[in-house]
Amino acid sequence: MPARRGVLNTPKVAPRTKVHLTKKKAMTPTVSVIIPAYNRAALLPRAIDSVLSQSGVDFELLVVDDGSSDDTAAVLRTYGRSLSHISQAHQGVSAARNAGIRAARAPLLAFLDSDDWFLKGKLARQSALMLANPGALVSHTGEKWLRCGRHLNQKKRHRKEGGDIFRRCLELCAVGMSTIMARRELFCRFGMFDESLPCCEDYELWLRVSAGEPFLLVNQPLTVKEGGREDQLSALHRLGMDKYRIYALRKLLKSAALTREQDKQARQELARKCRIYGNGCLKHGRVAEGCEFLELAAQALE
Repeated sequence: MPARRGVLNTPKVAPRTKVHLTKKKAMTPTVSVIIPAYNRAALLPRAIDSVLSQSGVDFELLVVDDGSSDDTAAVLRTYGRSLSHISQAHQGVSAARNAGIRAARAPLLAFLDSDDWFLKGKLARQSALMLANPGALVSHTGEKWLRCGRHLNQKKRHRKEGGDIFRRCLELCAVGMSTIMARRELFCRFGMFDESLPCCEDYELWLRVSAGEPFLLVNQPLTVKEGGREDQLSALHRLGMDKYRIYALRKLLKSAALTREQDKQARQELARKCRIYGNGCLKHGRVAEGCEFLELAAQALE
C-alpha cells in the first residue's frame, strides 16, 4: 500500500513560540527527546532527570513549556545547558509535541510525558534496535504502571505487541506515548499530531501509522507511567474520550488510505464505539446526541 503523505515543516518555529537553545553541540545527536509540559513544575524534574541519566547514546533534550503559569520556567532554568527549552502560548499537548519535532536535530525522536519517566538504558536499547533495523520507522517498549504511587497490574488487552498492530490500535491506545521512538521520516509520511484534539491525539496518530507501518517492540518495561491524578488529560476528558476516538476513526476512514480489510475493521469498531457513546448519552438524558451517534453506528456498517 503506498504511503500516505503528510507535511513536516522545516525546523522553523511557529508564531508566538520562542526557542531557547541552551545546549549546542557540533555533532548531531542520535536521539532528540521531547517533553511537553504544562503546569507540571513539581513533577518535571523527575522526568528530566530520568532523561539526563541515560547513557550509551548521544541525545539532546527539548522541553516545550506550553504556556505554563506555575514555576515551570524557573525549574528549566536550573538545568542550564543540560537541555533546550521551547516556550509558547498555551496551545495544547499536540502543538507542544509538534513544536518539539520541528526544533529537534536528531534523526530519531523519542517522547516523554512530563509525569512519566524513563528507566535506565531506555534510550540506548531502543535506539540500538532502530539502528539495527534501518527500514523501520517506529518502535515502542513495555511500560510499568503506577496509580497514586502503587504498582498497577495491566490487563491482557493492554499487553504490548510488535508487528502489525492496527487491529489492536482500533480498540484502544495500544502504544504508550512515553515509550515511542520514531524516525523523523515518519512525520513526513504520516503527518504530525492533530492539534484540534484536546486528548486522544496519540490514539489518532498511531491509527494512521499502524495502518501502513509495523511497530518494532522492545518487550521490556523501560518507561514508568503514573496515573491517578485529576490534572491528567485522561481524567479531565474522561467523559468525552470515546467521542474523540470516534472523531479519529471517522477521519481515518475519510482518508481512503486503508485496505479493504482495514476499512471493514475500522467500520466495525466505529459502530461499536458509536453505540457505546450513544447509549451512554441516552442514559444521561442527552437524547438528541444519543440518537445522532446511534445513527452514526448504523451508517458505519452500511
